[in-house]
Amino acid sequence: MSNFSTIYKLSLVAVICFIQACSSSCPVLECWFVQEKTGRGGGLTAATSQEKSLLHIRTDALGHSAESQKAPSDISPDRVYFITDPAGTLCHPSLNAPKGSVTKPQCEINPFLPHHSTLKWVAPLTDSGFSPIYLQADWFSAAHQGLDKQLTVSTISRAPTATKEHHVILSVTSKTVSVQARLGEPVLLDCGFWADPSSPLSGSGFAVEWRYQFRGDGRLVLAYDGKSDRLADTLEEGATLDFEGLHEKGNASLILQEAKVRHSGMYICTVYLPYLVAQVTMELEIVEPPSLSLHPSPLPLIVPGQALTIQCEASGFAPLSLELSWEFKGADGKSRPLGSGSISGHRQAWDGTYSQSTRLELDSTTLDLGRGGELTCVAVHPGGTRRASATFSVVGFSAPSIEDSMAMVGVALVLYGLIKFVSWTFTSSGSDAADKQDKKDK
Repeated sequence: MSNFSTIYKLSLVAVICFIQACSSSCPVLECWFVQEKTGRGGGLTAATSQEKSLLHIRTDALGHSAESQKAPSDISPDRVYFITDPAGTLCHPSLNAPKGSVTKPQCEINPFLPHHSTLKWVAPLTDSGFSPIYLQADWFSAAHQGLDKQLTVSTISRAPTATKEHHVILSVTSKTVSVQARLGEPVLLDCGFWADPSSPLSGSGFAVEWRYQFRGDGRLVLAYDGKSDRLADTLEEGATLDFEGLHEKGNASLILQEAKVRHSGMYICTVYLPYLVAQVTMELEIVEPPSLSLHPSPLPLIVPGQALTIQCEASGFAPLSLELSWEFKGADGKSRPLGSGSISGHRQAWDGTYSQSTRLELDSTTLDLGRGGELTCVAVHPGGTRRASATFSVVGFSAPSIEDSMAMVGVALVLYGLIKFVSWTFTSSGSDAADKQDKKDK
């Protein structure tokens, strides 16, 4: 009996230690509590107030210790909250900054008012039109962003009226806060959600909506009614969801089958429960480096004093940012910049990609091109640096090489010897003829 009692006690201690270990890995988050301030007499909203707050995160309500009741001197005790997150989403390492770190996760918490929606893919969730007694509590929405944009989280939590014990009812997360993709590739924008199964709101269905925004313009990408299991609207060709994963794991990720330039922008994943809504945002940028071509190709021979215009065409790139320049490598192997040349404006193709060109005038009298070398067009783009090279020669160049100089000296010596030989032969022949003529005269 004593052995059984000892095993039971050890098991209980192990369970308690496991719970404490799990809870200890959850952070204490510094957060801004933001709420609207109402004007005098209950008029229109005049401004917002912003106060520092502290969120003690735990995966179970029992994990909140007495030590956590203490508040820092710069935070009001009324703004210290105890958040129970059974899913452990808020315990992600990116939300737990190292001690002494200057960079910290971003956090904002706001009062939230449960409400029904008139959107046709959300309205069926609240068909009855009656708000349950369960909604009579204090509700809060919170937005978190982890270090280095590893994670973004949006939560809806419930607290009994006038208490500071919050329980997460709905959380929406994304691990693709900022995404880059190449043209034509499939793109996955991560979005997952968790609903507390103990809440009466989690058993009445859900809805998912994806929207796109770019420079003030927005559009609906996809809307799904989870209660009736149907796509309410799909306005973006090639956009879809993993419906099996959506119902089984809360995987609401958006799949774009083929990335296009027009897909660059901000995407908003919104998840609805009856009377509740939470959303996360993420950025997608389509980055395609340029293709380079040189004209004319191949480069012709250059005659001293003659100017030749070379054009470098950069095409099929996105986004717009591009730096074009020229480099020259001589026969000695040394490279030197030749500047950016004459750069044209941007032109946009039917698929949304851009093209731009630069022209360079090659003049051996002003650029000191020697006997020729390698000319390179360099394009620096967010998608990577690209180069296009071509070789050329300058004919009739006046400054001979060492080998040429030696050859010319050899030729000069041979010519000098030949001239001397001819001169000597001619002189000898002339002397013999004169002697013969003298003898004849005598």
